[in-house]
Amino acid sequence: MKRIAVPAALLAAVAGAFAYVGAVDPNEPGHYPICPLLRYTGLYCPGCGGLRSAHAFVHGDLTAALHANAMAVAAYLGFAVLWTVWVVRAARGRPTRLDLGTAHLWTLGTLLLVFTVARNLPFGGWLHP
Repeated sequence: MKRIAVPAALLAAVAGAFAYVGAVDPNEPGHYPICPLLRYTGLYCPGCGGLRSAHAFVHGDLTAALHANAMAVAAYLGFAVLWTVWVVRAARGRPTRLDLGTAHLWTLGTLLLVFTVARNLPFGGWLHP
């Protein structure tokens, strides 16, 4: 039981954050700050729409969550998979280290950059939050 204390605490924190965003609607003005990049440049950052995406995800509206921020939904699902692997390995007493190589990090960075650029181009309107 002691082995899964840290993953359980992380899950509790993430669940608390999702519960808060699920209860406090980011679609209503005044609850959350505006993205500074969007405010001053008019450009969408990779996180723009993330709170609306989380709100829709919590309420089971996957279509709205994907429309608000598709990369955020991929991150939620990626977190769930990694967390599950972490718990299983910890429960079995196996090391839980995640070794991402340089190629993995460059791939993730490139995907994030392509997503950010595409959502700010005229043909990427469907990626706007």
